[in-house]
Amino acid sequence: MGTISLEGLEFFAYHGYYPEEQRIGNKYALDITITTNFQEAAQSDKLSETVNYETIYQIASKVMQEPAKLLEHIGFSVIAKIRESYPAVENVTVRVSKFNPPVGGVCTRAVITMEG
Repeated sequence: MGTISLEGLEFFAYHGYYPEEQRIGNKYALDITITTNFQEAAQSDKLSETVNYETIYQIASKVMQEPAKLLEHIGFSVIAKIRESYPAVENVTVRVSKFNPPVGGVCTRAVITMEG
């Protein structure tokens, strides 16, 4: 058992609760950690025996293109789509960051972390 992580995936997207956020867009970051058994891949040196980083990035990119109001929905969607592609993974943790959220003051990022 081990973990595979993609950290600091950055996207510009049109998510947000307020119509203004959906119109203007914002910068987002995702960190994805997958717990899975990759012993077979480690021994055989075959990509087909593990989780492909490129596929995970494509899943994240596609989810980020679909407008959402909540960071929680983004996290949920990424987890669900990874599980569709890789049903054998034990756990998926997704951290979604929104830069400069509209909170009425200084805030570098709003962040949610989900597991599934």
